[in-house]
Amino acid sequence: MNRMNGRTTSRKLRFLHTIFAMERDLIVGGQAVMEGVMMRTPSAYAIACRKSDGEIVTTAESLPKWSDKYKWLGWPVLRGGATLIQSMALGIKALNFSARIYEEDLKAQEELTKETALETQAVLADGVDDETFLKAPVTVVMPEKKEERKAKKVTQSASAVGSIIFALGFNILLFIVAPLVLTNLLFIGLGWADAPAVAAGAGWWETIKPYVWKINLNSFGTWVSFNLIDGLIRMVFFIIMIFSMSFLKDIRRVFEYHGAEHKTVFTWEKGLDLTPANATTQRRQHPRCGTSFLMVVMLVAIVLFSVINFEAMWLNLVVRISLMPLVAGLSYEVIRYAAKKESGAIFKFMTLPGLWLQNITTQEPDEEQLEVAIRALDESLKLEPETA
Repeated sequence: MNRMNGRTTSRKLRFLHTIFAMERDLIVGGQAVMEGVMMRTPSAYAIACRKSDGEIVTTAESLPKWSDKYKWLGWPVLRGGATLIQSMALGIKALNFSARIYEEDLKAQEELTKETALETQAVLADGVDDETFLKAPVTVVMPEKKEERKAKKVTQSASAVGSIIFALGFNILLFIVAPLVLTNLLFIGLGWADAPAVAAGAGWWETIKPYVWKINLNSFGTWVSFNLIDGLIRMVFFIIMIFSMSFLKDIRRVFEYHGAEHKTVFTWEKGLDLTPANATTQRRQHPRCGTSFLMVVMLVAIVLFSVINFEAMWLNLVVRISLMPLVAGLSYEVIRYAAKKESGAIFKFMTLPGLWLQNITTQEPDEEQLEVAIRALDESLKLEPETA
């Protein structure tokens, strides 16, 4: 029976592979998580994580197709914003799942260490003749009640929403507010913007506020140069953040799984059998990577923000934040087209900075990590409909 199920699954995967090869708009992607990989196909996603004992734990679920219910969400540019929102929610769900598996595995290891220590103490104990002394204590785990499961699910959903809000707030502060304020201060320091008048004896807030509240460009400064430097500062912040994170041992492990995810996607896109041997020979740098997407977002933002010419700092911030869905949508289209063989040189050029940065955000995976990525893709493909 198992052999027959294996043959059926294999035939289904080959059939789906043929469908994907015929329809280029059906995209496979993924994300690295703690000791694992999340893979997403057009209609489903799956997460696979490896425990310390070698076992691979998986979960998979079908995805709602918003564009089927709301046709306008499938339009160019608009589909980028919808995909980004869904990807963020899915990414946080995947991270939470991998963190839970990691914590449970860590707790199990600690319990095993304690039991081993107790057994060692029992062996060394003198004069112990109780036969039950060496037996490990029994832990009784009661099944969760329906109300408890429902409350747990609500808590997880609230946690995911809170994480998304925090991430958005942090990114707005770091990549929109801070670069804008620093660019204004830099222009004032270089003499390209007029320094505001500050009254004598003014307090700290009255002294700082004029510098961050208004942009007073003079004849030496232009809005094109202002937005260019603002965008470059944003890129420098991003590169410094990524480079600093790469020195952390746990993050480096995630980057290795990131490399495994890319190699697996390349293997699938080239029509090769999903095996570690085939995946090993593939590149780590993929044009549709989230790293490339973020770099394209920053390039598109430089161009789009150049039309914003408000002296009031708060107006610049409001308009830039309001334009982010448009920036994300345009960047999504650039990434989609750049991944195609027939895309022009300008689209390839726009993704080059992201490909270079992937030398940091992806590291060479081992065979076990490739097995995890392949398992995640296999589990996701099982939920794909047999007709596209």
